[in-house]
Amino acid sequence: MSEAERDEPWHFENRQRETRFDQDQVIAFVAILAKDLSMCQEFSVVVSSDDDIRRANGRFRNVSRVTDVLSFPDGDEGYLGDIMISAERAASQSAAYGHSIEEEIQVLALHGMLHLNGYDHQTDNGEMRRVEERLRRKYGLGPGLIARASE
Repeated sequence: MSEAERDEPWHFENRQRETRFDQDQVIAFVAILAKDLSMCQEFSVVVSSDDDIRRANGRFRNVSRVTDVLSFPDGDEGYLGDIMISAERAASQSAAYGHSIEEEIQVLALHGMLHLNGYDHQTDNGEMRRVEERLRRKYGLGPGLIARASE
């Protein structure tokens, strides 16, 4: 963690070593998310392996399979929650959608951050999709998860 990160209300950690990506680029994006969407609350973004994601998904959602991003909103005052991203899924999806793995991790982090902010694309009649689309355009990101799922 850099000196600058220690003073920020967010934390980034890469817990896997198999999939290479430019961490500085991802960290810079997480800083933007913090400024735009965290409401000065703390949060963390963890990039992990498929195995770690599968275990977390099983433990917290009773779904024993890999997914690309998990969000864990926190009810404690001042702590927004945690986002867990699969580096392996990000690599695969970035190849499928024709953009960099860094951009895919950013797409996943944005999606996770919206969930931490209370959005739920399963129940909100398209509100999360509209917000995600607007923010993807603002940040210059490719297709988001909700748009992909409806294709």
